[in-house]
Formats: sequence, C-alpha cells, structure tokens
Amino acid sequence: MSQRQKDHREKSVIHSTIRMLIPLGKQSEAIDILGSICAQTQCEPDCISAHLYRGVDDVRAIMVEERWTSNEHILQHLQSDAYRRILMVVEMAEEPPKIRFDKIEHSSGVEMIEKARREI
Repeated sequence: MSQRQKDHREKSVIHSTIRMLIPLGKQSEAIDILGSICAQTQCEPDCISAHLYRGVDDVRAIMVEERWTSNEHILQHLQSDAYRRILMVVEMAEEPPKIRFDKIEHSSGVEMIEKARREI
C-alpha cells in the first residue's frame, strides 16, 4: 500500500469506476490509451491510485478505477484532456458503460477480517 493510500484510509475519498465492453478488435487500442492515461494519472498529486483491469468473466470487459483525495480534485480531472481521451475510449464500447462515483467516508483492511473472526 502506498503512503498516499495510507494517508487517506481515514479520510473521505472519491472512488471512480468505468466498466465498459470493448469489441475485441479495438481492445489493443483501448488498452494502450487507457494504460497510458492511468500511468499519467497516478503521478497526479491528488490521485491516490489509478488502475486498469481486464475482465475474466467477459473478455470484452475493461475497467478503469481511480481514487481521488476530494471531489474538487476529481472534478478537475474530469475536465482534463486526459479524461477526454478516456471518454473517446468509452465511445468505442458496444453498449453504454457502467460509470460510478462513490464517496468513501471510512475504509478498513485486514483488521476488519480479524475482528470478524474473533467474534466467531
């Protein structure tokens, strides 16, 4: 876990996900674009994390996941040229993507499992 992730475990975090179904013929192009954007986004000081995932349940599925320090910072990101490129990939999707923005007030890790297991 990065220091930025540790610093924000107890603070409000904005979690963004985009899950889309990209035709197999366009996957390589989409992954190249999104991979580049995720690498660039991870370097932003207000980005906690940015990841790109491929589906195992559906080979057409691609998901972009980002975590930001505040609503203000993700709004700036949504207005950026990098996000415009993400939206270009979204337009390649076979059907409307699933897009979510969640505000996380509290987060925990292995301590939640330990607590639950002690209560058995």
